[in-house]
Order: sequence, then C-alpha cells, then structure tokens
Amino acid sequence: CIRDSMDPVEEYVDQLEGSRKIANEKLRKVILKNLPKGFEEVISYKMLGYVVPYSVYPKGYHCNTTLPLPFINIASQKSHIAIYHMGKSCIRFKKEEDIPYKLIGLLVSKMTVQDWITLYEKNIKGNK
Repeated sequence: CIRDSMDPVEEYVDQLEGSRKIANEKLRKVILKNLPKGFEEVISYKMLGYVVPYSVYPKGYHCNTTLPLPFINIASQKSHIAIYHMGKSCIRFKKEEDIPYKLIGLLVSKMTVQDWITLYEKNIKGNK
C-alpha cells in the first residue's frame, strides 16, 4: 500500500499520542490564528517551528544559516511540552492543563516579521 506523502508538520502532529497530541494541536491552532502574516510553519530542529522564510530573510539563522530565522518552536519532549521563543527562552509545561493558550496567542501576535528581523539584527550586531 502506497501512502500519499503527508505534510511534515501534519506528520509530526499525527505521530503524537493522547493528551500530548491534543495540546500540540491546540497550540498549533492558537499560534496559526494569531501569528502575523509572513511567518511560515515548518519542522525545525525536529519540532514544530514558525520561522521567517528565506524568501523574506535570505541570510537565515546566524547559528546555522542552512535554517531559516526561527521565531517560535513547540517541542513535545518526554516529560513536558516546551515552547522556545526568539531563541532566548524556553518554557516547559509538565502538565498540558497549565499551558496558557490565550497568552501564547497574544505573545505571538505582538511582533511582525519585520519587527523580529530588526530586533534580531540589532542583537546580533550588538554581540559582535
């Protein structure tokens, strides 16, 4: 039986189980609903990622230029769900019911692609 090729993002979510799958689907939905135009949903670092695509920022991520500039990622780890935001922070949720979905939606809505590129470049240049 040949299976149609599944979108990598759908494949990632599909392989999760139970409450972990429900929480990731809910996070994905709230992020996509609130994420400003221009960001793109991908699999990055083996987790769900929301990035500035090369078509917008061809320099990519300075730590690994083979990757687009990351904005926010969701990782389903063994003992928690982690949210990585702007490369500077990681928030771990051991219990899915503790995830503040509305707050995360608000968080991702606050910065446009251009705002993120400007802040990123300012901080990269400041660290050199």
